[in-house]
Amino acid sequence: MKFDLTPKKFSELQVEALVVYVFEKETELKGTIRDVDRVTGGLITSLLSTKELTGKPFEYAYARNPEGLQAKRIFVFGAGKKETFDLGQLRKLAGAIARTLRSKSILNFALLKRSAFDSAGAAQAVVEGIILAHFDIDRYKTDNEPKNPIQTVLLAGGDQARKPAILQAIERGRIVAEAQNFARELINEPSNKLTPTHLAERASVMAREFDLRIEILEREDMEKLGMGALLSVARGSEEPPKLIVLTYDPQGVEHPSKTIGLVGKGITFDTGGISLKPPEGMEKMKYDMSGAASMIAVMRALALLKPKVKVIAMVPTTENMPGGRAQKPGDVQTSMSGKTIEVINTDAEGRLVLSDAIAYVKKLGATHLIDMATLTGAVSIALGDVRVGVMGNHQKWMNAFLRAAEECGEKMWQLPMDEEYGDLIKSKIADLKNTGGRYASTITAAKFLEVFAGDTPWIHLDIAGTEWLEEAKPYCSEGPTGIGIRSVIQTVCTQR
Repeated sequence: MKFDLTPKKFSELQVEALVVYVFEKETELKGTIRDVDRVTGGLITSLLSTKELTGKPFEYAYARNPEGLQAKRIFVFGAGKKETFDLGQLRKLAGAIARTLRSKSILNFALLKRSAFDSAGAAQAVVEGIILAHFDIDRYKTDNEPKNPIQTVLLAGGDQARKPAILQAIERGRIVAEAQNFARELINEPSNKLTPTHLAERASVMAREFDLRIEILEREDMEKLGMGALLSVARGSEEPPKLIVLTYDPQGVEHPSKTIGLVGKGITFDTGGISLKPPEGMEKMKYDMSGAASMIAVMRALALLKPKVKVIAMVPTTENMPGGRAQKPGDVQTSMSGKTIEVINTDAEGRLVLSDAIAYVKKLGATHLIDMATLTGAVSIALGDVRVGVMGNHQKWMNAFLRAAEECGEKMWQLPMDEEYGDLIKSKIADLKNTGGRYASTITAAKFLEVFAGDTPWIHLDIAGTEWLEEAKPYCSEGPTGIGIRSVIQTVCTQR
C-alpha cells in the first residue's frame, strides 16, 4: 500500500474517489470543504439540507462523476461532533473510510485534510487507521471472495512545507500499524495452528527478518533456572513450553541508562487446567496469548523505529491443560525468585508464568518493566470493553505510560494498588497464593505480580476485556484488537 502527500488541488486529482468529511450540525461550511461544495455545485450543502447526511460518525453518501472534479466519485463521510473530534477519532474515521471503499472495490483514493491537527500527527493517525482496517479474521474460509487491498492513498490539503516530517510520520504509522496487524494475525490463529513451538518459530522468523537477537529456552533450561511457577502450568500439556527472549540493542549507544523489560503472557490455549473452565466460549481461549503476541509485535516495530534504549522482551508460552501430571489446587510451587506459591485455582495460571518471566528479565538487567496479559475476567466487569486496566508500583513510570497512551488514542484506566489488597493473597502455608478470590480480583492479580517486580518500576496491563471485539465496528473487524501495542511502542520511544 502506497501513501503520499500530494501538492495538487483536490479538483485536479485523478483518483477513483475523493473523500471529504463533515461534522454533526455543521450548518456553515468553511475552508476547503466550502471550496469542494462550491466546485461540485453545492453537493455537500444539498446532502446536509436534505438530511441524507447528518455528520454522525462513519455514515456516508457518495456521487458518481461529480461536477468540477476529475475524481470518478466523491464520498462525504460523517466525522461526529467537532468539539470531540481528536486524532483517535480521525484514526477510526480513516479505518471506516478504508473498509467502506474497499467493499466497493475502490483501490485508490484521496483524502482531503480539513482538521486543525498537526499535519504529521494527522497523517500518522490516518495511515494507522487505514492499515488496521485491512485486517480480517476469516483467513480459514475457503469460499471467500478475495478482498483486494487499497493500493494508493493520497493525502491532500496537507502542509507541503512540512512534507519531510509528514512522510516520516506516514512511515512511522505504517510500521506501528503493520506490527499491530502482525499481532492480531497471531492472536487469531487457532491453538492447533499456534502451539508454543509454533509461536517460538514465528518469533524466530520475525527476529531474523528484523535483525533482533532471539533465544528460545526449553524446558530443561527453565528447570536449571528454577522456574517452578512457569513449569507448573505446563505440566498438564503434551506440548513443550518455551521461553522466548527477544533483545533490541540500540545502535550508537554504548551504555544505555535504561533497559526496558517487556513481558507478555503466552498461554496458547487455556482450559483452566484442573479448575476447568465452563465449555461455553472456551474456544476464545486461543486468545490467551495476546500479551505475548503484542510484545513480539512491539519488538518488530522497535527494530525499525530504533529508539535509543535497550529493550528485552520475555515471552513465556505454554498451554494450560488438565492431565494426569497437571498441577492441582492446593499444590505449592517454588518460583525462580524463591518465593513459594500456594495454587488455589489452576485457572489463575497467567500470573504464575509471568512471575518467573519478570524475575528472569530483571536478572538480565531490566531497569523498567511493562507486562501485558489477558489476566482476569474481572477487568471486563469493571471496565467493559472500553478501557484497559492499568496498575503499577511507580507513579512517574506510570505517568509516562499514560501520556503515551493518550497520544496514541488508546484508552487506559489506572486502578488502585493499596497495600491492603495484598492481604487477600497471603497464604497460610506458603509465601503467597495465586488468587485472592472474587473481590478486587483484577487488583489482587496485579498485587501478586508486584511481589516479583519488587522495587523495579513496573506497569501491568490487563487487556482481557479489550483484546477481543465480539462484533465488527465500521472501522475494524471483529476479533483481536492489538490494544496496548501503540502505547508500549510510544512509551519506549520516548525514553532516553
